[in-house]
Parts: sequence; C-alpha cells; structure tokens
Amino acid sequence: MAMMEEGARSCLLQSRSSLEQDIRASYLMDHMISDGVLTGDEEDRIRSKPTRKEQAAALLELLLRKDNQAYISFYNALVRESYGDLASLLHNSLPLVSPEAEKSFSDGGTRYVQAVLSEGGVPQRPVVFVSRPALVNRVREKLYRLQKEPGWVTVFGMAGSGKSVLAAEAVRDHALITECFPGGVHWLSVGQLDRSDLLVRIQSLCFRLEQQSQEKDPSSSLHRPPGSLEEAKERLRFLMLRRYPRMFSWTSRSFSSGCRVLLTTRDRSLADCVSGSKSEVAVESGLEEDQALEILALYVNGKPQRLPEQARSIVRECKGSPLVVSLIGALLREFPDRWAYYLHTLQQKKFKRIRKSSSYDYDALDQAMAASIQVLSEEHRELYIDLTVLEKDVKVPAKVLSVLWDLEPEEVEDVLQDFVNKSLLFRDCHHRPYLYYLHDLQLDFLAEMNRSGLESLHTKVVCQYQQRYSQGPPTSGDEECLYWFRFLTYHMAKANLTQELCSLMFSLDWVRTKAQIMGPAHLINDYVEYGTILDKEVRGHFQEFLSLNGHQLEQRPFPDVVQLALSQPDSSEVYRQALLQAQERATRGGLYLDWVNKSSLKSLSRLVVQPHQGSIYSACFSHDGTKIASCGSSKTLRVFKSTSGEKLLEIQAHDDEVLCCAFSPDDHLLATCSSDRKVKVWNVERGTLMRMFEDEHEEQVNHCQFTNTLRRLLLATCSNDKFMNTKLWNINKPSSQNTMFGHLEPVNHCCFSPDDAYLSTSSSDGTLKLWEVSSANEWKSIDVADMFPEQREQTEVMVKCSTWSADGRTIICAARNAVFVFDVETAAMLLEIRTSRLSTVQYCHACPSSNLVAIALSHYAVELWDIETSKKMADCSGHLSWVHGVQFSPDGSLLLSCSDDQTVRVWETKKVHTSSAVCLKRDSDVLFNNGDITVVAADNRNRLQVRGLGWRHTHIHTHNDALQITRHTVRLRNTHTHMQYQTDDLETHTCKTSSPSLAPSPQVWDMSSGELLQDLVCHQGAVLACDVSPDGQLFATTSADKTAKVWSSASWECVRLLDGHQDCVRSCRFSWNGRRLATGDDNGEIRLWNVKDGTLLKICSRDNKDAMDSLHGGWVTDLHFSPDNTVLLSTGGYIKWWNVEKGEALQTFYPTGANLKRIHVSPDFSTFVTIDNIGILYILKKVE
Repeated sequence: MAMMEEGARSCLLQSRSSLEQDIRASYLMDHMISDGVLTGDEEDRIRSKPTRKEQAAALLELLLRKDNQAYISFYNALVRESYGDLASLLHNSLPLVSPEAEKSFSDGGTRYVQAVLSEGGVPQRPVVFVSRPALVNRVREKLYRLQKEPGWVTVFGMAGSGKSVLAAEAVRDHALITECFPGGVHWLSVGQLDRSDLLVRIQSLCFRLEQQSQEKDPSSSLHRPPGSLEEAKERLRFLMLRRYPRMFSWTSRSFSSGCRVLLTTRDRSLADCVSGSKSEVAVESGLEEDQALEILALYVNGKPQRLPEQARSIVRECKGSPLVVSLIGALLREFPDRWAYYLHTLQQKKFKRIRKSSSYDYDALDQAMAASIQVLSEEHRELYIDLTVLEKDVKVPAKVLSVLWDLEPEEVEDVLQDFVNKSLLFRDCHHRPYLYYLHDLQLDFLAEMNRSGLESLHTKVVCQYQQRYSQGPPTSGDEECLYWFRFLTYHMAKANLTQELCSLMFSLDWVRTKAQIMGPAHLINDYVEYGTILDKEVRGHFQEFLSLNGHQLEQRPFPDVVQLALSQPDSSEVYRQALLQAQERATRGGLYLDWVNKSSLKSLSRLVVQPHQGSIYSACFSHDGTKIASCGSSKTLRVFKSTSGEKLLEIQAHDDEVLCCAFSPDDHLLATCSSDRKVKVWNVERGTLMRMFEDEHEEQVNHCQFTNTLRRLLLATCSNDKFMNTKLWNINKPSSQNTMFGHLEPVNHCCFSPDDAYLSTSSSDGTLKLWEVSSANEWKSIDVADMFPEQREQTEVMVKCSTWSADGRTIICAARNAVFVFDVETAAMLLEIRTSRLSTVQYCHACPSSNLVAIALSHYAVELWDIETSKKMADCSGHLSWVHGVQFSPDGSLLLSCSDDQTVRVWETKKVHTSSAVCLKRDSDVLFNNGDITVVAADNRNRLQVRGLGWRHTHIHTHNDALQITRHTVRLRNTHTHMQYQTDDLETHTCKTSSPSLAPSPQVWDMSSGELLQDLVCHQGAVLACDVSPDGQLFATTSADKTAKVWSSASWECVRLLDGHQDCVRSCRFSWNGRRLATGDDNGEIRLWNVKDGTLLKICSRDNKDAMDSLHGGWVTDLHFSPDNTVLLSTGGYIKWWNVEKGEALQTFYPTGANLKRIHVSPDFSTFVTIDNIGILYILKKVE
C-alpha cells in the first residue's frame, strides 16, 4: 500500500496534540468511511475507546499508517465539521500528487484564493461536487453590491438544501476576494451552539484576527480573550469596523457586526433585526434529477446512465435533497449493492438510519428536522403539526388552513409567512392567491413524528370542514374548493370515519357537484381507492354509473345528473336517489324522463372515456394493465388510468394526426408515429421527449410497436413509403438499425411475435409478410389477396393488420370484411371469419390468455370470436362511429376499443354476452291505447317485432327485403322505409297528406281516395321533410337547399320563405294551434317561426358543439309540440325538450346509441318511444 507523503505525515505529528485536544472522532469518521479510507471494523475499534480524547488519539494513530488519500479525507472532514482552524494547520501540507486531491482542491481558484479561504476556515469543495452555477452567480452578484458598504446577504432554504456548500462556492472567486474583500474571508458556524460554545468560537476568531493584525503591525499588542459573549461581540465588531474591510461568513444565528456578512440559514427573517443593506438568495430544496444522479454516480465511480433504476427512485423520493443524496451516495460507496435497501429506508421514513451528514451539526437527519421545528413558538408549533395531514406534492391555499385552524385568512397568512421565513414551508408565488406546500422530507418527518396521532389530526380536518360547510360544500371552483373536493374523502378515510365517508360518497348530490367541478375521473378513482372501506354493492352502483356516463359528464354545458341517473337499473341506489329527486323537482315544474323498459338491457362497457376532441385512431394498455394511452386527430397523446379514466399525462405530441402509440415493455417509454412522418419516443413519467426520428420516413408513419421484452429493445415502424416502408430502430441510436425491403405498397401495420424473433407486416399490396428480426430478411410471405378471387381484379385488397396467438404458432390478419388465421410454419389457412359484407374489419387483436380474437368493425361494433371453435362469442355495441382499434389487457381480462366517436371503451371480457340479442331497426310505429303501449319494428334479421310494455315480443317472419308497415297490411317495398301503424279504431282527420322526396318536388295526396292532388317543384335541393298544419290550410316543406317554405293548400303557392339555416333543413312541425313552425337542420339547430308573418321567434341551440360535432349530437330528425304548445320535443343524436317561449332546453335524454330517426309521442305528451342506431328501444315516461 502507498505510504503518506513525508510532509503530510510530519504535519500530522506536529499538530497531533492540538487535534487530540479538540476533535470528535465520531463526527469525522462518518466522512472518512464515506470516502472509503476507513472501514467499519476500524471505526468500531476507535469507538470502543472510553473517552473522546482516546478516540481522537486512536484515529490519528491509524491515520499515520495510511496513505495520501486518508490525509485528504481527514482534512475535508475537518472542514466539513467546522474545524476550520485545525484544518488550516494541515492545509499547507496537503498532497498534490493524488488525482483525488486534484479533484478536491483544483477548483478553479488561484493559490491565493485557496490560501485566503483556508486561513478563514472556509470549507473546501467536497470530493463529490456538482456545480449549481445559477445560484452561485446570484450569490456573487449580491456580494458585489456590498463592495462599498457593510451589509448582509442571506442565503436561506430548508435543512439539507446545500446552503453551506453554495456559500463556500460563491466566495471561491479570485476577482470577488481581491476587489471586494482584500482583507480576507472568515467562516464561522454558530447554528446549534449554546452560549458557552459560541463564546469559544468567537474568542478563537478574535484571536486569529488580532494575530494577523500583529503580523502586519508588530507595535500592536494582543488583548486578553473576551470573558463574556457580549464582550466578544463588541471585540469582533471593533476588529471588523476599524481594521478589516473583510467579508464574514456566518451560519444560522446573527448579530450586527458592522461588516459584510454572508449568512446561511433556514430562517429567512434572521437578518431583519440588523442594520445595513440586506439582500436574499433562496435555495431550491432539491437538485435537478440529472445533477443528483451525477452525484450518486461519482460516489459509486460510475456513469449516471448506468445507475440502477433505484437511483432515480431515491432522487424522486427525497426530491433531490443535496443532503440526502450525498448521504446515501457516501453510504453506497462502501456498500454499492445496497441501492434497494437505502431506497426502502427512505420510503419507510427511517431517518435515524441515515447517519450524520457531511456538513451538518446533527447526528441524524431526523434531529436536523426536529431542530427546525423547535425554533417555533409553542402556538405555531401546534399549528405546524396540523400540516402532517397534507398529501405529498399538494399545494394548498391559505383558505384551507383558515378552515382547519379556525382563524381569519389574514392571521393564517401571517403564520404561514413565519413558516416560510424559517424554511419550514414553501410558497408558490406564481399563483394568486399564494399556494403553500411542504417538501416530501418535511412531510415524512412530520408523519413519523406524529404517527400515533395521525387519525385524530385527520379527524380534526373533517370536523372543521363540516363545521364551516354545514349547509353544503363550496362551489366557487377556486383552489380551496378544489382542495376539499379532491381530498375530503382522503381525510375521512385516514380518520377512519367510515360512516361519514359512505354517507358522502353514496350521495348523488356530492357526485353531481364534484363531477361538475373536477370531472368524473376523480370520483371513479375515489371509489376504486376506498373500495375496501365502502359497501361493495352500493359502491358498484355508483362506480358503474360514473364509468359508463363519464364521457357525458365531461360535456359542457353540464348535463342533468339526475336525468342521467334515471337510466340506471331500478335496483341501483343511484336510480333510487335520482327518482326521489326527480319526483320532488317535478312538483316544482321540473321535467324528468324515466326509461321504463331499461331492465331488458344489460350494459357491457366497464368504462367510457372521452380523452380527445376528435377521432381516436389508436389506444393501448400498458404492460402492467394500470394505464391506457390514446392518440388521434387532435395531435395529442394522452395517458390515463385504466380503472377510472383519470388523466396522468397529456402531450401535444405531433404537428399532424397521431396514428399510433405503443408502450415499451417496462412501461417507461411511449412511442408515437404520425402523418407528419415523424416517430417520437416519450418518457411516460415526465412527459419529456427522449428521441425523435424524422429523416428516414418520407410518408406518413402508420404504426409503431416495441419488442415484447427488454432483452433486446427495438422499435418497429411502418409507413406509406414506396419501398423503405418498414424499419427497426434502436432508440439509443439516431438512425434506423435495419430496413425491410419487400413490400411495394404502403405498410399499414407491424407486429412482433411473442418471442420477438419475427416481425409481421400487413400491406396494401395484399400480402402479409414475416421477417426475421435478427437479420431483417424476409422469412415468409402470404398472399392474402388470393382469398378474394372474385374481387381481386376489380379492386385492390388491403391487409389492415395482423396479430399473433399467445404461443406464436398462428398469425391472424384482417382484410376487407374478413379475418384469416394462418399456421406460421406452413402458411396454411386454418380459419376464415367473414363478417357482414356491408362492413370492413378495421383492426383485430388476439387475447394473450385465451383463444379469443377481438375484431373492430366499421359499422360501429366490436365482435369477439373463438378461433378454436370458429364461433362468435359476443357483440360489444356502444360506439357511435367507426371503431379503429381494439386491444386486450395483458392478462386478457379487459378489452379496450377506440373510435371516431371520440371515446375509448373498456369492456370486461368475461361479462360480454353471446351475440343472441336482436337489434331493432329505427323505422317503427307505436300505438298508444289507454295507457298500453305497442311497438312495431323490423329487426336485423328481417322479422317483424311486435312488443308491448311488459310482455314478450312476437315474430312475423318475412322475406329478405326491407320491411314497411302501411296502414292496412305488411308489404315489401325497396325504396322508402317509412312505417306507420294504424287500426280500425283510429282514423286520420286530415284529408290531405304530403310526402317527402329525394327530388325537389313533394307530392300531395287525398288520403281517402288515394288520388295524387299536386306534384310541386318547390326547392333547389331534395325535399327532406314536410308537415301539414292542424287546420289543413297550410303545409311546410324543408330541403337540402337550407330553406323551409310554407304553402297554401288551396292555391299551392308559397306563402312564406324561411331562410337562415346554415345546413340542410331536415325536419319541421306545426304547433297544435298553428301559430308556430319549428324547423331543424343537420347542424343541430332548431328555429321557431311565426307562421303568420314568417318572422324568426327563437333559435333553440346549445352554445357549443358536442362530441358528435353538432349542436344536437347529430341531425335534427323529428320535432313534436306538446298539446298546450309550450314545450317542443326534438330528436337527433339525443332527445331534447325545449321551452317554446324562451327557446331554452328543459331536459336532455342521452341514449346509448345515436342517430335517432323518429320519436313517437303519446297524445298527452307523457310517453315517448324511439329506437337508436344500435337497435335499443327506449320507452320514456315523464316522472310525476
């Protein structure tokens, strides 16, 4: 082993007696162990000595037998522990030949600077050091301002934020010392000293100053040491004012010395009581992640990018605290395999196991934090303890604490200012009013200190809230309101107030108010998080309601929650509360509709989320199943929880539509590709861009996918490029690793085999190709276009996508309206699944845990097939437009689908039922007879369904053409599908009727004789609707030319031209008194006209468009007035009731499907019947 330099060894021997007299070996050994120059056994032997002096002697004896590195480490330890005077004895003999010595002391300063700082006891840079230049420059800027006059620069921050290292670094500057402080710089640590120890420190400083003065002026004499603290202060002030225009570095306590002082402290207000100019520099509580990782890497002699994952977790857990990072780094130097152990220590808040810090006056981290709190007054200390209940990373306004402490807001702000001044609390000044928060370490310490009283502290929060808001929760929407809605349930759960929690969360009023202010995802998350506390059955009712209606609750204006809840099953607690509220509001004139036949319908979706404003082209589960990522035409990428839809991340990802997104195997990365021809890789946790590939694809990139394992992480992409359309990327390299050549048309999809050995590609050239990933060579090619011999020459066959079975033995692909299953080894077709010829397969995905394959179809449906039995197992209906993608969760228990209707739906695989349900077509007729309701409609199997409320339907089998029901018989007709039901008991009192036409000419008929009375050419576009006034004197027509006209039945002349609609006018209806005409267009707008003079009375319209890009969720297809002419009913994407006089919406009913074609109304306007586009029948009755 190398020996210590002779000069260094001699210096140690000469200074031995002084060192033995003063040092505490236990403090110094922590640093030396961290530096790796002392072992644990050596430390134990030294600690076994009975007295402090004997321990010091044993340490020096051991040190004399070690090398230069041990000398340097011992010196640094003296500096860090504020033995500046003793360190100065060793400074001139520091070995300069050691690389470590150069790292420690070659810090950019000149030898003059090193000498000045060493004489003044200023700590040297620690062996492991990462610069914070912005803060250092800020401190130096403040110090330069003290060049001509005395004053104070206060560097403040919480315990462990690196204030002392920062201050020492700031004065390590040749220009600063020579220009501003030619007399030198002196460092004095006084933070935790009692009066006697403080007196000793000041006596020593006065002695050094007088000794230096005597060296310059031999005629001056040394004074006796000051005998009291007051005398010492005066002596120091005299020396500073009269003899030394020097700087003075002071830590933690202050008194007016009349010199230039750089003060590091946790108490920002410490310098308030002194004279002179004052300025401040706030030190952030944590390092940037890269800086913290660099420190850890230096300690373990590695590179930041090669540190284990626990390194980032440690930095995140302590929020980059320089103190904690340095501490753990020093411990890891000796035990480099203890990453997980020290992370666990932090997570479990075992602060006592974190040993003494390198520049600290405490034996453990918890002592440092306790000391910060002890400086508070007793009253403020109790208030500070109340902050234990706060959640990490949560900022609260003063008004929340005003409720908690029952104090006026101004009093609260004064208390918080005191906490902020003492670095016990942080303030976010970017918000008005200010928001306050605790550092994670402070919060962890408070939680550990008050572990036994946590429940009572949370109970206090709940009680104070209930006292302040006894009449109902706040609804202002400000920061205080948001806090209570977000965290009241958390406080109740922590306080073990189960009854109060259930009462709150099982209240429809709470659900309505919170959903309106915060959205439904937070509510769903509460039911998931506190599911073990809540009643399982009732929790299921509320969670299901929110999961299936969450996309509606995101709409603005906010929907009527009571009306939404009336669509829940009759056995649901949600429905029970909604019905009671609807009945009570109906007595006050409210309008509510009960869906009376809903018991026959079972919802299949588990969750419905509307993450984007626009079509959603791709969605995928994370590999742990907890998150879903989605992207689409909005150009954004969004990540949300798979249980609640709560947004976790949203990124403006590309300059054009985002076509695909994919998680990496460890879920740390997300890849996206776009029509902008770029491929990007994102950090999921931070939302930052990690890599962008933008130069190799020349056309839109259609799909991207990571390998299934991390063994060799690659990213595959495919595009519309002519030749170089499939590429493999190593995300750590700037260019592609391999390009697959073979497809001559765009490649729509690519997919790795389960073992990552092969990549499948699906192309518009009609082929499915399999490639060896290792060589990028083509392995097999399957001509899928051959499966369509009758169509191949007419149109091209596009292979949309492919998916591998879980065992990798079969591969499944989609083309046109079919799905094919091929054997991978032989390329033989094993199974063919043909769907409706009117639909195309958009996507397919194989379940990783079963034989199921999910198929996304253009006719808005998702089907599940068993490829072993060749049977369709389920229909998943609910989407309102084309379904672009489907994917099973990793365990196969869930299935997601995404659509042009802007929603992502999550389905429970085991709960979707066999596809035996009969879907009705939208053309129907209804008979209302003394309270009985009979519905007649054709179904999807071309059978006539006759249904009555409360009795089973019957079937009338017909031919395979479209059905129409006329007034007397059931007959076939291949054109219009208008349907009317009539019996001998009902007769029409209108002698003439008109029918719409796709031509610009409506026809008028005599209903008794069947004679054509008039064929009018009246519009420049197709006539879409017509209606006859109740007295038969007028009739109205509407057209695709965006106009409506009123005609005289006597003269066949147009008496009114009604224009102003911005889209096709699709519906019209006269009021029963004939005074008004309502018209509805394809933009969802309804106009009310005065029939007498043609003036516009009202426009019934929402303020903004909704998810269906219409003011009514779709075309306005039908209109009805109430018998008293006060209410107007309209259908489109949903059903609305309007106040005719005001033009304001009274109520909205949201069907499961959309595109309602017609609605039937009972004579008393109390019952309404319609069928949506997915075949669901709605019988709605007004709640009385």
